[in-house]
Order: sequence, then structure tokens, then C-alpha cells
Amino acid sequence: MFMGNATTSKVEGKGSVTLKLTSGKELVLSNVFHVPEISKNLISGPVLSNKGFKVVIESDKFVITKGGVYVGKGYLNEGLFKLSTVNNSVNNYAIMNKTEVDESVATSMYMIDLSHLWHSRLGHLNFRSLQRMMNLNMLPKISMSKMTKCETCVESKYTSHPHKSVEKSNEVLGLIHTDLCDFKATPTRGGKNYYISFIDDCSKFCYIYLIHTKDEALNMFKTYKAEVENQLDKKIKILRSDRGGEYESHEFAEFCSSHGIVHQTTAPYTPQQNGVAERKNRTLKNMINSMLITSGAPHSLGVKPCNQSPYELWKGRFPTFKRTKVWGCLAKVQVPLPKRTKLGPKTIDCIYLGPAKNSAAYRSRIFRNIFPYKDKEKSISIPKKRGNDDITPQDESNPCTNPNGEGTSKVQIDIEPRRSKRGKIAKDFGPDYMTFNVEGEPLSYKAAMDSSEAPYWKEAIQSEIESILQNNTWILVDLPSGHKTIGYKWIFKRKLRPDGMIEKYKARLVAKGYRQKEGQDFFDTYSPVTRITSIRTLMAIAAIHNLEIHQMDVKTAFLNGELDEEIYMQQPEGFVVKGQENKVCKLVKSLYGLKQAPKQWHEKFDQTLLSQGFQINECDKCVYVKQYKNTCVIICLYVDDMLIMGTNLDVINQTKTMLNSSFDMKDLGRADVILGIKIHQNSEGYILSQSHYIEKVLKKFGHYEDRPVVTPFDPSTSLKKNQGDSVAQLEYTQVLGSLMYIMNCTRPDIAYTVSKLSRYSHNPGKDHWYALVRVLRYLKHTIQYGLHYTKFPPVIEGYCDANWISNNSESKSTSGYVFMLGGASISWKSSKQTVNTRSTMEAEFVALDKAVEEPEWLKSFLEGIPLWPKPVTAIGIHCDSMAALTRAKNQIYNGKSRHIRRHHNTLKDLLKNGIISIDYIKSKENIADPLTKGLNREQVIFTSMGMGLKPIQESLLGGNLT
Repeated sequence: MFMGNATTSKVEGKGSVTLKLTSGKELVLSNVFHVPEISKNLISGPVLSNKGFKVVIESDKFVITKGGVYVGKGYLNEGLFKLSTVNNSVNNYAIMNKTEVDESVATSMYMIDLSHLWHSRLGHLNFRSLQRMMNLNMLPKISMSKMTKCETCVESKYTSHPHKSVEKSNEVLGLIHTDLCDFKATPTRGGKNYYISFIDDCSKFCYIYLIHTKDEALNMFKTYKAEVENQLDKKIKILRSDRGGEYESHEFAEFCSSHGIVHQTTAPYTPQQNGVAERKNRTLKNMINSMLITSGAPHSLGVKPCNQSPYELWKGRFPTFKRTKVWGCLAKVQVPLPKRTKLGPKTIDCIYLGPAKNSAAYRSRIFRNIFPYKDKEKSISIPKKRGNDDITPQDESNPCTNPNGEGTSKVQIDIEPRRSKRGKIAKDFGPDYMTFNVEGEPLSYKAAMDSSEAPYWKEAIQSEIESILQNNTWILVDLPSGHKTIGYKWIFKRKLRPDGMIEKYKARLVAKGYRQKEGQDFFDTYSPVTRITSIRTLMAIAAIHNLEIHQMDVKTAFLNGELDEEIYMQQPEGFVVKGQENKVCKLVKSLYGLKQAPKQWHEKFDQTLLSQGFQINECDKCVYVKQYKNTCVIICLYVDDMLIMGTNLDVINQTKTMLNSSFDMKDLGRADVILGIKIHQNSEGYILSQSHYIEKVLKKFGHYEDRPVVTPFDPSTSLKKNQGDSVAQLEYTQVLGSLMYIMNCTRPDIAYTVSKLSRYSHNPGKDHWYALVRVLRYLKHTIQYGLHYTKFPPVIEGYCDANWISNNSESKSTSGYVFMLGGASISWKSSKQTVNTRSTMEAEFVALDKAVEEPEWLKSFLEGIPLWPKPVTAIGIHCDSMAALTRAKNQIYNGKSRHIRRHHNTLKDLLKNGIISIDYIKSKENIADPLTKGLNREQVIFTSMGMGLKPIQESLLGGNLT
């Protein structure tokens, strides 16, 4: 038997083993090999699966079932999953009949995996070539008789009928085929969008060069010509290409002519005449796709395996594959001795990217937070993330050698193309084609009970039913005449940990509310949620008044709402009461899925708090306040999550006791995370940040390893409507949506960029995508930034700005404002103006009008907070346009500004009523500047600090900046 360390161990016998499991069942294993040299008993999970067993792994344990019946379980121990047996011993209960070793069985079982391994190592090489290499003793003898079809190859390759070849050269460098291909919307991490290939017709030896733009084709040909002619001591005679612009230039033709090279080009729209290069491109893409699918590596690394190709005729000898590994497999690289510490690790986790060019080394990319494997005989998967091309060399014993070879003159050939017998995938899948996730979450109760994870789903279902029954959600009654029941549905969900392992199985019984009839089963469905501006304002107030902040969560919140309508539902499957099978559930309280469930829950919560002396804020119906003598408590509710702010711990604990007596609550202690926003507390006040969410977004979209930048938007960039190649709209909108959430919560510094990029979401181009990625890179640089709320200044002040029509492609200006309290931003916005303005003054005036909408709401909100001094003074707004301020205070209008009269009337009323005051500020001191335009590094730092956006810990910052 071949071992993982390239040694062999003798098989002493083969027989059957009976395992007595802790579940009381016996597991009989047949065809078990007895190898005394192995220190542990090993069972293969895939072999169990082939025998009809299901093996479900959950973080630190696993369960084995067969046909939905529980068989046994095991736990993670010292990096291996150990099956639980009686006395934890196999040998005590093993029935091993020592027989003569069946060498054929022992070898064939190993060789099936070995053939797949070499197939993967050689870039998913076809099995005919694999067999030929074994016949030539280039590979060890392995059996191909039981070789099954490679699913990766079926997924990544498809074929069409080849065209006839009319000419072939028998002389090295006699005929060179070339073609240029792009990477579509997936450039390399180095920003290279194309690769150019040069293939020798005689040997089919191929060179690949990565380039940024097409105009680099001539320089790459010069490089290729100089290298191969020097190494082989021969001259290139013919170059064949298509009629691409990169080959048709005057400079290219002049270079070929001056060196005596005949440049052959194909007929227009006839790529078949350049078939060798076109077929090589397909071969390379198939190889890349196969290796990427197998490894799970990001597409931006897909160009790395291109440079590896066989060159038997080119070098004049067979290549060696002794050190060839599966591209993209997980490995460990030894830390160089000068960089190694005495107590630190001696290796680094990495991804194998093949041998280095012209160096006795391997190429690898450092990859953290993975469990590394040196080489795997099955499919290998790594998280799909993009990163920069950081290559770590690893010494190799055999250095690279220079190519050399011989050749003869070319001849004319005309052969019938050989038809492939390999499986093909149809190009047109049709409208009915679907894909399914076989191991996805069950879609019904029956599917959950029939799945291999049935024991976990049963536990989750039981927990949900217990909560419903304890809450007296329904009573069993006979269905009244004239009424119909609504159905139900079980929703199943696996709650995952950050590392992707399963944390908890959840089940939710949901009523089919879409079958409800308005006016009969429900009347009103509106339910308010708190504004994120309210949360930030309350955090600033908490910092100013040194309030304690705690957090609670309502379990099964929607089950607390009481129903006024008569709604009947079928008894849920699996929990039909015996003897009352014909009865139905009359819903007394709300159930998830009902149209009115959110509204009923909010009304229930309102009634409970009003009965306890709380008052509801008129500007935010989810903020509740209660003042008693010198104490004050504020509750901010977001569906079922709530923040409790109080002047001391006693009043907070009293509030918790009141809530626990009315609802099933979960006390989370001091506030930590609300709506994905991290809450930090220090001696100066509170800090809101989203560093953990930003890190999650960077990893999700594959930009965690990108180099950081210090500005979110390049001021020299001019974004226009896409007129060229479009990028994937789905991924663009996904990234944009994540950035919008970050911007709306804690990051006003990216508001302008995100707002601008959202205008192109319907048809994004490459320029928009690069600008979007730049925001992610900026967030990596400022990942530890947060809004710092302190005691001073305890007043609200605002800043507004405008950028009048920044380029010819736009017809409307951009407005921006930000309001501060406690030293940090509580409200901000960047948006395109809705009216056309004809001057800078008009643009600034419209921006000022837009900004005054927010202080009117803020003043009303603060009037409902007992801790805020009364009366609420006018909120000052700073503007850097003296002309706009003069116009705002001026009562007279001329005909040129009739189109902004409405804006003037609003400003005049707010100034007159003492809600706002306006004054002038210098442009360089206006912190609303980044909400209307892109800024340089110094300006970004200044305005970010002005908006209260600062590092949480200075020591956490670092990285190379560009």
C-alpha cells in the first residue's frame, strides 16, 4: 500500500471488521486491509458514501446515517474525526480473517485515485496522452482500466468540430502561429487584461506573455524572437496571425520585413485559417478552467498556470514530472532562515502556483486562515478570493534548463480530422435547464425528515413548536362554516459561523400569508422601524451625558402580537394531535408570515411600554423615553433588537426586569453590535465602526489581499455612461449594495463615490468597476476607522456644499451635507440635484435648501428627548458660498431665478421660525467637501477627521499605500 510520505507498507491480510458503535448498532466493513505498520485505524468517508451511508460533518462532530436512519456519530480529535465505538477500540471487536493478500484489489483501489491525481497534476490532461506518457516511462505505471470520467473536465470543456489543417512545418521556427486573447472582465491582479501566444508549428511548443494593452504585441514578439532564436540558433521564417489591429500596424509590418519574416494573415472573419493558435487558446482556457474549478482559486489567478506546457520536441528530450503538483493545491512554504523566529512557525500556508520561470523555485501565493494540505488526490477547494500577485519562492533541487531542439523542412499534409469520443456538453441548454444544490437546505418538512441531517432538523423543529405552544399562539377548534384555512410552510436554515462551519440548525413555522384576503384576514400592515440617524444621534447624546448602553433581544418577537381577525390554519405536519385530526388551529396571536404580524408586534410593544410610563418620540415611533426624578431611560427598538440607554445601571436593570416580565427576552449585556455596527466604549465616549463587516465584504468579494489606497475616488477620473464592454451587473450591484450599507451606517467619507457609482448600476463598464474596487481598497486602508462621539461640543452644527456640473456628460450638480453632534457625524447625504442650475451660486443655493430639511427633523426629534435642554436652539449651517448666503437672506427675486423660488421660500420660513441659522465658512474648512467631489490625500484626511471619522486604535493601521 502506498503511503502519503511516498513509502510503502505491506498488506498482511484482508477481511471483514465489525464495529460496535455507541449507538448500539453494529457496522460491518468488508474488504478491509490489515496493515500492521499503520498506527491508526482509518475509514474512508467517500467509501462509506458509495455504500449508501450519509456522512454529515458539523464543526467538531459528524453523524452517519443510512436511509434516514441514525447509525453512529463521532467527534473531532487532534485534527481527525474519530468514530465513537464501544471502549473506543476497533481491535477488540474486529473479526479479521488473515488471508492471502489480493494484490489486484489492493493496487486497483489505489490506482484509481492515482490516475486522477496525475490527470489533475498535468492540467487535466486527456487520458490518451496520459497513457502515452506511461508507455514512454515518463510517469509511473498506473491502471487506467477503471478510470471514470472527470466531472471537472465535463463541466469546463466542450468541443465543436475541428477544421482541416492544410499545412504543417517540420522545422522548428519554420512557422510560428500567434494570437491575442483577453480575460474579459477578469484581469490579473497586476491589471493585465490580455495574453499573447506564440506556437511553433513543428513542436507545438508554446510561449505565453501577459500584457496590459494590445499595443504591447510587437514588443512581446521582439522579446520572443530574441529568446528563441538565440537559444535554438535558428531563425523565424513565417509568422501567421489573424487580422487584428495589433498585427496590422505599420511598425509590425516594418519589423517583419526588416528581419526577413513572412507575415501571413488570415482572410477576414475566418479564424479557422489560424487554427493552431485558436485551438491553443481553447486548450489553455480549458486547462485554466479545469484547474480553477478543481482548486476553487479566484479567476484572477487563472493566468498563472498558462506558462506550463510540454516541450519534448523543443528541448529534444522528455520533461520530468517528479516535482509536478496539482495547480492550486494547498501547501506549506518554509520560512527563510533570516526571517524565522525561534518560537514562531517555520512554515506559511500558501497556494501552489507552479514552478518559477528561469529559477529553481516554486511559485506560491501566501494564503492565511486555511488548513493546508501538501497534495490531495481528490478535488481541492479554497475560498474564492482575489488578491495581488504576491509570490513566495521555494528552493527546488533541479534548476531550470534552456530549451534546445532540432527540426526539418515543412511539408504539405491533408488529413481527415479525428473525431473525439469524449463526452460533450450541449451549448444550448434550453429554457428548462436548471441547476440544483443537492445538499441544500430542505424545502419541506418531509425533505428535512428524509435528509441525512434529520436528527438536527428534528431538534430545531421541536424547539420552534415548544416556543409556539408556550406562547399560546393557537387553539384547536372545528373549522366554522364559511371559513377557509391558510396553509403553512417550514423554513429551514443553517446558521453558519464566520469560518463557514455550522453553528446552529434553525426551523421556523411560517403561515402562508400570501393567501390572506385584504379586508377579511387583515386590514393594515404598516410597521415602523427606527432610523439609523436616530441611533447615531442617541449614541452622541449617550456620550455627552455619559449614559450606560445595554442591549436585549426579543425571542420569537412576532409571536407576541395579538390578532383581531379570525384566521385558521392547518395543524402542522408531524404535530397533529391524536384524536383531533379534523380540528384546525385558530390563531390567537401572530405567526411569522402573516401580513399583519409586524404591525401587531409593534402595537403590543407600544401598549406594554405605554402602560409602564414610557412616552413615544413623535419623530421616531421606535424610540421610547421615560424620566423619573433625576433618572432617564431611552429604548430604541429595531424589530426585535433594542438598545437600552440609562443614566445608571439601576434604571437599566429595572427596565430589563419589566421587559422580561412581558416578553421572552435575551439579555445581551453591554451593547456590542446593532445592525452590523460595532459599538466601542472608551473614557471619552462611544465609537461606532464596521471593521468586522468591512473585512467580511472584502473577503466575500475577493479583495482582502488588495493593496490599500488613501482616497476613495481619484479626482482625475471622469465617469461616463458605458459605451463599451459591460461587466457583470449582478456582482457590481452586490458590491455596491454592501458599500451603500457601510456608507449609510458609519462612513460618510465614501458617500459621494457610492452615490455617483450607483447611477451606473443599470449598465456598468470597466471604468465603473475599477472605481468600485478602489472604494474597497480605500476601506481596507481605513478598516479601523470609526465615528468617535465625545462630550464636546454638545451642540448640533451642519455643513453643506455643492459641486456645479463637474463634466460635460452631466447636466445636474451634486449636493452634500453633514450634521455633527458630540464631535462626530450623525446625519449626512450626497445626491444629484433634481433641478438644473446655471451657475455655482444656484447650485450652492439648492444644496443649502436640501440641507435645511434635516435640521427641522433633528430639532423635533430632540424635543422628545428629556436630557436635551429646552427650548432647542437654532441649528447652525455653514456654507462656503457668500453669494448663496446673500441670496438666502434676500427677499427680492429677479426673473433669472424664478425656477428656484420654491427653495427660497423654504429657507425663508425656517430662518424666520428660528429653526436654522446660516453663516459663511472658508472652502478649505468645509468638511462637507468630500460629499460633492473627489479629493486628494491631505483633504481626505482633514475632512474625515473633521467628521469625527478616526482610527479606533492607531497601532492597528498599516500596509503599503498607493
